[in-house]
Amino acid sequence: MTTGNPSRADTNRRRILDVALAELLRDPDASIDQIARAAGVVRRTVYGHFPSREALIGTLTDEAVQALTDADASARAGVTDPAQAVARAVLGIWEIADRYRLLVALAQRTVTVQGIRDRLAPLREEKTRVLQRGLDEGVFSSPLPAAALAFVHEQLLFAVMEAVNEGLLPPEEAGHAAAVTALTAAGVPSDTATELVARAGDAA
Repeated sequence: MTTGNPSRADTNRRRILDVALAELLRDPDASIDQIARAAGVVRRTVYGHFPSREALIGTLTDEAVQALTDADASARAGVTDPAQAVARAVLGIWEIADRYRLLVALAQRTVTVQGIRDRLAPLREEKTRVLQRGLDEGVFSSPLPAAALAFVHEQLLFAVMEAVNEGLLPPEEAGHAAAVTALTAAGVPSDTATELVARAGDAA
């Protein structure tokens, strides 16, 4: 008879992932040995769940992408105006992305940039639909088709993460700046974009 409670293996796996994220954010070069010690397990236990450090980072990246996808959907729920949808989505995603920005920089060395792009494909497709609606309604104006504009928005978020990582932008300003920049990239006038993002932030 099953009780529905997580098994010891599942509990260990979750603990390893949580500790690994904390350790890698503290020290991007943290080894499996360091992670195992911090998690209170032996190295063999970590390797029993993840065959390599790259596999562990890949799993953390998958979880980060799922968190971003959930944040995007939650932020846009019930919002019909495409510009407001973009503003709220970027603000909502940044709250999650700020936690994972060092992981993303690390994952680009292990998972590869293409691997991250592949994982983000469903989120990009949803953003494309929102942008296409905005273009069709005249809310947005761009020489780029919606799919290309969605790709630009995705790369914009990565660039903002890197700017924060490099100390070029305070993290507390980054979400607002990214949202305004995403809207202006879609052809929304700067003053209007700033007002939209302020309203979106108040509504969050």
